[in-house]
Amino acid sequence: MALLLLVGCTAVTTPYRLTKRLVRGVVWTVSTTYKISAGTTWAIYKIGEFTFEVAMAPMDWGLAHDEIDTIDDLPPKEAIKRGKVKNSPYTVKGKRYVPMSVAAAESYQEDGVASWYGYETSRQKDGHMTANGERFVPAGLSAAHKYLPLPTYVKVTNLANGRSVIVRVNDRGPFPSIHNARSGDRIIDLSMGAAKRLGFYQQGTARVRVEAIRVEEG
Repeated sequence: MALLLLVGCTAVTTPYRLTKRLVRGVVWTVSTTYKISAGTTWAIYKIGEFTFEVAMAPMDWGLAHDEIDTIDDLPPKEAIKRGKVKNSPYTVKGKRYVPMSVAAAESYQEDGVASWYGYETSRQKDGHMTANGERFVPAGLSAAHKYLPLPTYVKVTNLANGRSVIVRVNDRGPFPSIHNARSGDRIIDLSMGAAKRLGFYQQGTARVRVEAIRVEEG
């Protein structure tokens, strides 16, 4: 079934923008510590003023973006178990998406519309997982992107007010919805926490600039 789906769909190659304007001399330092809470081990990453708490989700949790049909020709959770999610092709409602390579992602920059997600999941008792198997934390600083490798760190700037935040891209999206087919034109889906930091939580969307950043262990 998955093979027939892939054959019948349209490949998307480079609907994103790569730029050489990335300043390769700028490297952000990431420091890592760990904590155990309720039997779960969390990795805590700090990049500048931003903190990211990361843990793998239980496999019985649903996907935050449950529109994903297959990843690398496999059911999403099977691909996550096998570690085949970084930049593997995936399908959503019969459409095939082909993420960029790690090398190409280093020079990624794009302006466009950002949205945010997580309101529904923040009010539910059970948690959700991202497309790379991490726990989705609505109040955290994460994002979904259709083409960047998972995970990737990017700087997102609200072009209306100049506010910036660094987020960890660990999910796929945004995709067209039955309520709004144009929602798939948005370039990034931010967590609720990131949208609040950028000042567009109430509006729902904003014009932003997304830039890949380089990080290394401090």
